[in-house]
Amino acid sequence: MSYQTLQANLDSRGVLTVSLNRPEIRNAFNEILIAELGQVFGKDALKPEVKVVILRGEGPIFSAGGDLNWMKKSIELNYEDNLRDTRILSQMFATMNECPKPVVGAIHGAAIGGGVGMVSICDIAIATKDTQFSLSEVRLGIVPACIGPFVISKIGASHARGLFMSAERFMAPKAKEVGLIHEVVADEAALAAEVERVVSNMLQCGPNAMAAAKRLVLDLSWPERRAQHAQPLEYVSRLLADLRVSPEGQEGLKAFLEKRKPSWLQKDSK
Repeated sequence: MSYQTLQANLDSRGVLTVSLNRPEIRNAFNEILIAELGQVFGKDALKPEVKVVILRGEGPIFSAGGDLNWMKKSIELNYEDNLRDTRILSQMFATMNECPKPVVGAIHGAAIGGGVGMVSICDIAIATKDTQFSLSEVRLGIVPACIGPFVISKIGASHARGLFMSAERFMAPKAKEVGLIHEVVADEAALAAEVERVVSNMLQCGPNAMAAAKRLVLDLSWPERRAQHAQPLEYVSRLLADLRVSPEGQEGLKAFLEKRKPSWLQKDSK
């Protein structure tokens, strides 16, 4: 997996670590990073050997949002070209959000603007206590539009209204309080240890079941997807019945009853 703006490494356990790798400009977005994130989450992470994805940033901070040179270009674009540009950005976040593999975010330093959008798509996000966050777009006369659906889904309308309009900077404890992140740790060493604990726990779980669990949450929480399931009780009943008769579901239940490891763990231990 070779990229210009990312590092993507798959270990023997099936853990794909995706690192934003533009530390000299604080891992800011440009058109190349946007395309490569779409590629890694829309293709590489979908490979059957990938079980869990870790998203992190190289250098002193996670991500400062938009690259200034990339943002300058938008001033010169007409409406149609700006619309094409923003649609690509929105689709990148949607691709990351829809990735069926568990995504664990290791957040440090700062997550600003679009960086908060990436935190929002993480299934579990862990940050060091001194990490700063801000949805700073209104200070530039714009709004956090392309990340809006994902941030609002994560923190709810009430917190989004306040943070979108104030552009205030806030620290990791408040980010946890509003639901943007799940855990706060002391420093980067503790961050690595906590990420490893979470990932190790996920590796004990059925891969298909984790994908189904993620799909279940998205189906029942996103309005347009919820509309496709007009009878949610029937939907969830069929989903569980499907999983119970699936090879993974059968194996998992049998292994539990027989007090042995399921086959997906036995394969890993060989």
